[in-house]
Order: sequence, then C-alpha cells, then structure tokens
Amino acid sequence: MAISPILDGKRIVLGVTGSIAAYKAAILASTLAQAGAIVDVIMTEAATKLVGPLTFQSVTKRPVHLDMWRLMEQPDITHVSLGVSADLLVVAPATANTMAKMANGLADDLLSTTALAVRCPIVVAPAMDAEMYEHPATQENVAKLRSRGVVVIDPGVGHLASGLVGRGRLAELDEIMGRIKWALGWEGDLSGLSLLVTAGGTEEPIDPVRIMTNRSSGKMGYALAEAALERGARVTLVSAPTALKPPVGAECVAVETAVQMRDAVLEKLPRADALIMAAAVSDYRVDQAATQKMKRKDESLQLTLVPNPDILMETLPAAEGGHTPLRVGFALESENLEKNARDKLARKKLDMIVANSVGAGGGVFGSDRNEVIILDSAGRQSRVALASKEEVAHRILDQVALLLKERSGDARQGKTRK
Repeated sequence: MAISPILDGKRIVLGVTGSIAAYKAAILASTLAQAGAIVDVIMTEAATKLVGPLTFQSVTKRPVHLDMWRLMEQPDITHVSLGVSADLLVVAPATANTMAKMANGLADDLLSTTALAVRCPIVVAPAMDAEMYEHPATQENVAKLRSRGVVVIDPGVGHLASGLVGRGRLAELDEIMGRIKWALGWEGDLSGLSLLVTAGGTEEPIDPVRIMTNRSSGKMGYALAEAALERGARVTLVSAPTALKPPVGAECVAVETAVQMRDAVLEKLPRADALIMAAAVSDYRVDQAATQKMKRKDESLQLTLVPNPDILMETLPAAEGGHTPLRVGFALESENLEKNARDKLARKKLDMIVANSVGAGGGVFGSDRNEVIILDSAGRQSRVALASKEEVAHRILDQVALLLKERSGDARQGKTRK
C-alpha cells in the first residue's frame, strides 16, 4: 500500500478487544502502518486469548500495550502518554463490554482508561453476536457514544460466530479505513465546506441493450471525493456507472446519462461551495433511442446524434447570480494541451481547470496514476508530475482550498470597506 497523505505520520492508538473478529484487527493495523501511520496497539486481556501480541508487534514494528500496572522504562503514565500523543483512537473490534465501559465512564483496564484520557477523535467498530448488538442496553450505549461525537461504525449483516445470521459482523476494512481518514480530516483545510464532485463516464442509450459511452474509469473523480472528505469537506458525489466503491462519508447520487447528471448537478449546486466536474460527459446522445432491441441487419446502421447539455455552461447563471460556487473543469486533450485548456478556462468562465493528455494508446484511462497541469483564472499555473491519483487529487485540492480562501478573504474585505 502507498503512503497516504492523511495517515502519514499520524499517531493512531488501536484498541483490540475480545471479539472473535480480533484477528481482523491485525490486518487493520498492518494497513494503517503501511499507509504511514504510527500505530500503538492496546489489547485487552480477552483479546490476547484470541490473537497473540507478537502478531501486532510484527506488523506495526512497535511494542504492544497490555498492562496498566507494568513497570515502565520511561517515567510516564501509559494511558496518559498514549492519550495525549494520539491523533485518533480506534477501537476495532469493540465488544459490548468495552462500549459499555466507554459509554459510562468506567476505567478498569488500559484501554478504557486511555479512552477517558484522549482528547482526539474516537472511532469505534463494534463486533458481536446480533442479539447482543440489538439489546436495548447496547443500543443505548451506542447512542450515548454518538451523542458525544464518537464515530460508531454500524456492523455488517452476515454469518456470526454463534452460527446465526444477523447484524454484528465487524465492518469491512475499506469502510473502517474510510471512517478513520474522515475522522482525521475533521479539522482539515476544507472543514465546513461543501464540495460537489462529478465522476465517471456517462452512458447514452441506443436501445434497451446498447449504449454509447467513453473510456473513463471514474478513478480521478472518486480520488477527489475521498481526498476532500479527508480534508474535512462535506462531499456530494454525482457518479455515472463505475466499478468503484463510493467513498465512505460522501453523499452519492447515481446517474447514467448526461441529462441526468446535469439535473443532479443543478439540484445540488445551490448548497455547494465548489463544483469539481471530473466526469467524462458524453458530448452527444442518440436523438431517439429505440424502445426495443434493434435486430442486426446486413447493412449500414445510421444513428442521428444530438448535442448533450454543456453542464459547466449551464452552471454559469448560478455562478453569476446570488450563489457563486467555485467552478473547476477538466480538459482531456490529445493535442495542444495548454492552449486548449486555457481556451476552455476562458470560454466557460471557470475559476480553475485541470488539464491532462490522453497519452499514447489512451493509457490514461483506467490507470491509477496521472499527471496534470493546473491553471486558474488568476493566471497561475502548476504542473503535477506523474503520481498516484490520490496524490494528484490532493494537489488539485490544494489549489481549490487556496482559491476558496482567497474568495472568502475578498468577501471579508468587501464587508469591511462597506
């Protein structure tokens, strides 16, 4: 796994409790460490009956904390030192017993004591039998924790250790990682702002079976949505069909056609501080799609194509009216990259545009890496060398954050002058 900008260097305390899902916590610890986090593991006594501490020490390259009363080499108090230094406390898996302690302020072991000492965000991922999770006492404790700002990740539904099927499985790793990144970004440079992001390649029906589309994988748009969440933004993702999982924490709106995407964008735009149009929107659609599957014939087939709406141009009236969201476009070009991007920036009155080349053989599509040129309406230009789309997304958002900051500063100065 590549180093994650949001996790790199962050100190994460991972509490592991006595659930049968404790073995999955080793995978979580390994994933966090590989992403650049400094992971300190606290295991309850029950957890050590299920997974050996050496497993966690091996994947984190750090000592595992077990005993609050152990004589220590350093003259600090373990639960206090861990709590003070932590950027995030994650309890995964969390048993009903541990959640009850946390909800009611009990502190009789190292983990529950540390939970009282931390002043950082807390993420809890419950895992237990369905009957235990659904019990009114457990549900009351979950509600208490959430009322205090603790992020409690709903467990999944599936086969449980008891042999029953129900809600109680530890959430999937992707969801836990998403919530961890989201919690770390609460105070990021986009905190309190709403971003509207589009992604994927729209699909235009020819008949009930066939479509016209493009090669877009949606990876750049999804990377932007996830990176914005990591930086504290509220994110609405309007996505054409893609094989990607929606980013954890985003409001997702699924669309298929360019018209549907236009309608969704215009509906969500009034609540957005910035619009980032990363989707590959089909320029044309079939004038009259067939209502029944067209039969193959041994002759040429002619389709009449009509222009699709230009979504960025249709957002211009909103930008020129009472609500002025930052508008960011993308330019994918096969030639004259900078010139065509600058023309598009000016023609559509954008605040910023991200330009990249199709490349030989269309290699940009579906790739996990990208290289772009970022241009803004103030004349600034920056190049992002070939990097992961996650890294590119953060570079793009660096410029978005700067433009939004400049805009808010201008607004404050305007008020002052008045």
